[in-house]
Amino acid sequence: MIPRATLVTGSSGLIGSEAVEYFDGHGRRVVGVDNNMRRLFFGPPGDTTWNLERLKRSMKSFVPYAVDVRDRERIFDLFREYRFDLIVHCAAQPSHDKAREIPLLDFEVNALGTLNLLEATRQFCGDAVFVLMSTNKVYGDAPNEKGFQEFPTRFDYANPEDFEGIDETCRIDRTLHSLFGASKVAADVMAQEYGRYFGMKVGIFRGGCLTGPSHSGVELHGFLSYLVKVAFTGRVYTVYGYRGKQVRDNIHSHDVVRALEEFAKNPRPGEVYNLGGGRRNSISVLEAITRIEEMTGRKICWIYEEEARKGDHICYISNLRKFCTDYPCWSITRNLDSILEEIIEAEKMHRPSRSIA
Repeated sequence: MIPRATLVTGSSGLIGSEAVEYFDGHGRRVVGVDNNMRRLFFGPPGDTTWNLERLKRSMKSFVPYAVDVRDRERIFDLFREYRFDLIVHCAAQPSHDKAREIPLLDFEVNALGTLNLLEATRQFCGDAVFVLMSTNKVYGDAPNEKGFQEFPTRFDYANPEDFEGIDETCRIDRTLHSLFGASKVAADVMAQEYGRYFGMKVGIFRGGCLTGPSHSGVELHGFLSYLVKVAFTGRVYTVYGYRGKQVRDNIHSHDVVRALEEFAKNPRPGEVYNLGGGRRNSISVLEAITRIEEMTGRKICWIYEEEARKGDHICYISNLRKFCTDYPCWSITRNLDSILEEIIEAEKMHRPSRSIA
């Protein structure tokens, strides 16, 4: 009999590699799908080969495949070969800025790739748990309609009822998404439909800033990771709009994978959850620059562009109440300083071997 296995797409990326490590460490056979498209999207700085090689050296039961999620037949072949009982779908084109340059590729990877995996799951392992890493960009710029206060280093919500951040009732239509946000909406809604219409064990996680030491951060994706890289390389960091006071909440990749695991133990078909660091792990661009300078002892050179990125959030904090209510055994375990410490140490370790050109 073919042994059961976990499938992780985007297995050389930040969340994917964390999932590989976590489930391999818990004695599961893990099949990884990743064809290093991050290098195609972002050039050499986005190359994830270093992470794949690290996983191949250190994992016990990890089987990697360089398969494109757009290739339906190759995906179906994998599902014929293995008995998956958990699918963790992390593969994506992740940048809303990059999507405008490659709209067809962006949609094919994010929307069609997700549909291929959902249908493969339905046909070959319909009782499996399927978790989709979606994004808070499905809300477009609707979160910017909140009232804000401006403080010396950040924006924050003006109304007390918004203190915990954006919850899942925020609308996802009639708003400017970016093309990336639109392709992720398509994937998000399709995943919901497979859960609700077919009754499959599908969960959708709308991530905030997901981060950690395995991030191949680039200017267009990977806020904290890229900012740390800038500190060590002496590059110039560009702050786009809002006087650098835009706020993001940051969650460590380990806490993301733990949330996926909790869902897998007791899946709620077609349910959506916001997943981020919450208020305690929120930080503005200006605050992040100062914090990283203090922690590295290096001055970050940065310039300011008045025009904000299209659809960018002024202040986005993930309201975690819904997930914490449904899954009370889960909580945030990594605070912002510990996250930054890990990223800084990883950058020091990998600088001689990782491409940072």
